[in-house]
Amino acid sequence: MNRTLRLGVGILLGSVLAVVALAGGVIAWQSLRSEDPGVIVPVTDRQAQLAKGQYLARAGNCMACHTARGGAAYAGGLALATPFGTIYTNNITPDRATGIGDWSAGDFWRALHHGRGRDGRFLFPAFPYTSFTQLSREDSDALFAWLRTLPPVNQANRSHELRFPYDQRPLLGLWRAFFFTPAVYQPDPARSAQWNRGAYLVRGAGHCSACHSARNLVAASIAPLDLAGGMIPALDWYAPPLHGGEHGLGSWSEADITALLRTGVSPRGTSLGPMSEIVGRSLQYLDDEDINAMAVYLKSLPAQPLPGASAAAQPEPAEAERILKQGKKLYGELCVDCHGGKGQGSAPDYPPLAGNHAIGGPQPVNAIRAVLNGGFPPSTAGNPYPFGMPPFGPQLSDQEVAALVSYVRNSWGNQGGFVSASDVNRYRSVPLD
Repeated sequence: MNRTLRLGVGILLGSVLAVVALAGGVIAWQSLRSEDPGVIVPVTDRQAQLAKGQYLARAGNCMACHTARGGAAYAGGLALATPFGTIYTNNITPDRATGIGDWSAGDFWRALHHGRGRDGRFLFPAFPYTSFTQLSREDSDALFAWLRTLPPVNQANRSHELRFPYDQRPLLGLWRAFFFTPAVYQPDPARSAQWNRGAYLVRGAGHCSACHSARNLVAASIAPLDLAGGMIPALDWYAPPLHGGEHGLGSWSEADITALLRTGVSPRGTSLGPMSEIVGRSLQYLDDEDINAMAVYLKSLPAQPLPGASAAAQPEPAEAERILKQGKKLYGELCVDCHGGKGQGSAPDYPPLAGNHAIGGPQPVNAIRAVLNGGFPPSTAGNPYPFGMPPFGPQLSDQEVAALVSYVRNSWGNQGGFVSASDVNRYRSVPLD
């Protein structure tokens, strides 16, 4: 490309971005004018408000994102990898210089409900305001009041490291125009109070769709209310569907769902990876009534098609037979003592593999990573001494792991498709967290 052409392309690109930024600014100005302050409820019991705020912080697992490893709680600085670069979480302690010490309850509501900072700038949707917008003003104020009781930590916020043009905040005006509408949760009068409470927690504070929904090319959740599952961006874990479909919770009972949410283990499966952290740091501390309500809501979700699902490549019959034979041999040597000859497991210590939708579903990544790296469910009050799985990555080749996972995904009624050595190699060097 010669110099004149490069200059022309540069001018054209700059002009397009300027127009887009201007459009984003107009949208920003219009949305700022129409911001809803929410229904402000007078506080009559300060201690009850603080207790509710602490509970909501647990329900939303706020500390997990707003605490860097080895850092002060809620002081931010955690690096969140995204397809567009790295975002660093903010300090939400009541430090006046670097945290939210100078914020008002209205400023905090604006962040949760409208996705805007105290200065009015758009927040990047790595902060899940697309879910938190469903919280009531009363709950937002309670959460803010509790955060104000934390010890202030003077720790400056780090600048995000996003690639151009994703670092241009005015462009978020267009993103929001297509993918975000502020809306407090409105109870469904045709449903029970328990169902509505579960929906409020799942859709709002729990922000389950942040992981359990597929995302489009600009990282917006696709049909977030369907909870049809999807790959978690940049973490390389698959969050399985939570609806009532074949690969979701269709064959689970409410008791099974409740057990997994409360303890991390159930007769139908065990939490590993990011879900273990959520159970260990958040869900296990919720009231039984709320966990039960979440289970009732999840169990009610209708089956949905798997987003982007495609048939796995099948090897030739002779090659498939060889792979399954090798996988069966490895399973007998390494797995059968815990998971059983028919993949039935031994609940709650060893999860079943037969009929396990996280194993036999459309994505093999969770099974591959479990074989390579092992893992433990969380230590919870209901399961304080969890049994773990050792890592087999150091002793098995990529081809052997592929054969073992292929065998498990195609045995005892599972129909998950085959896995290749290249599939395994892709995840062998992925960071564990």
